[in-house]
Amino acid sequence: MLHGLTLAGALAGVAALVAIVYKVFHLAHPAFSRFGLHFVVARTWDPVHKHFGALAFVYGTAISSLIALVIATPLAIAIALYLSELAPRGARGIIGSLVETLAAIPSVVLGLWGILVLGPFLAHHLEPWLHDKLGFIPIFGVPEATGTGLFTAGLILTIMIVPIIASISRELFLAVPSELEEGALALGTTRWEMVRGVILPATRSGIAAAVILGLGRALGEAIAVTQVIGGGTKIAKNIFGPSDTLASKIAASYQGAASGLEASSLLYLAALLLVIGLLANLTAQVIVRRFDPLRESR
Repeated sequence: MLHGLTLAGALAGVAALVAIVYKVFHLAHPAFSRFGLHFVVARTWDPVHKHFGALAFVYGTAISSLIALVIATPLAIAIALYLSELAPRGARGIIGSLVETLAAIPSVVLGLWGILVLGPFLAHHLEPWLHDKLGFIPIFGVPEATGTGLFTAGLILTIMIVPIIASISRELFLAVPSELEEGALALGTTRWEMVRGVILPATRSGIAAAVILGLGRALGEAIAVTQVIGGGTKIAKNIFGPSDTLASKIAASYQGAASGLEASSLLYLAALLLVIGLLANLTAQVIVRRFDPLRESR
């Protein structure tokens, strides 16, 4: 009986995935039939003339997620190393719980915080400073006075994926056999040399998988990003300007779609996002299974 119940649960998960994929692709079929694969590289999103393309939203999704990963990855790894190797034993549980609590904050609350606190701070302080110091680089163009834009969305996503990468990395670091760490220290290495020469090489594949899982979270976030990204539909080098992502465009526009073709085009965006998310998760699983030195040593 237990075998049947567990098998039914597993098949239910598979059935749910198949049902979601089928429904999304079925509803996106009218847009796919009209635009084909050209939809992915087309830049125009014009509901009035019924011309739709996904490139601006793919660009916004990629850049906002890249900003989040560039900032969140070293920060999360540093947090994980501190909690697993350096923090006093009494502080580990408290700090670790507080970091993981970030993942429990509703995305709409983070979005409101981005509008009320983070956006004004960026508009009046950080973005002008970055433009003044690094304005010769096109991505650090003239800041928007509103504080909304691609950069703000990237920072919000950073806050959302740090606990994911940090918690997974912490478990990976704790899984490294203590004999390896003690042996390295006994040979005269410093703690940093032990971390660099033993812990990080032993967990590099797991860290890569954690980063990819964080990427999957960043790719799919809609509500918080919709609140702070500004809703632009053009590709611009300036990361301080308004933009949009696949998820935020769907969340903001689906209920108000003016035509069946626009609704189908938004489902086409959903299909693209679904494929990207599934590929990210499958890649993470492949990395863990094929290139995990701890697994191989066991």
